[in-house]
Amino acid sequence: MFDFDATLPLMAVQFLVLTAILNAVFFKPLTKVLDERDDYIRSNDREAAERLAKTEELARQYEQELADTRKEAQAIVVAAQSEAQEISNGRIAEAQKEAQEAREAAAAEIAREKEAAMQSLEQEVSALSHQMLEKLLG
Repeated sequence: MFDFDATLPLMAVQFLVLTAILNAVFFKPLTKVLDERDDYIRSNDREAAERLAKTEELARQYEQELADTRKEAQAIVVAAQSEAQEISNGRIAEAQKEAQEAREAAAAEIAREKEAAMQSLEQEVSALSHQMLEKLLG
């Protein structure tokens, strides 16, 4: 079927020369472009991973700062409420004290007026009883 004459080695040499030429002209530049593209993709992927890590770190820091700020704000609110409650309690106690003093003063005033009224009534009763005695005795 096949003739193994001088054309077989010539075809083999032509095949090897064609392979060398295609390798030099087509495959090496194509491989170089593919390698450059692969390097570019890897570098972009690495940079993206670094940026993602940095972004996650910043987000974690901001969340921590936000949590700290919320705690501080809550502490300030609690302190302000406590202070307001103390002021309110102090004013209420002062008002109660003043009301108690006013009640005691009013009670003392009522007692004095009652005593004065009683003395006045006793004098009038005494005067009326003397008048009645004088009219009865004549």
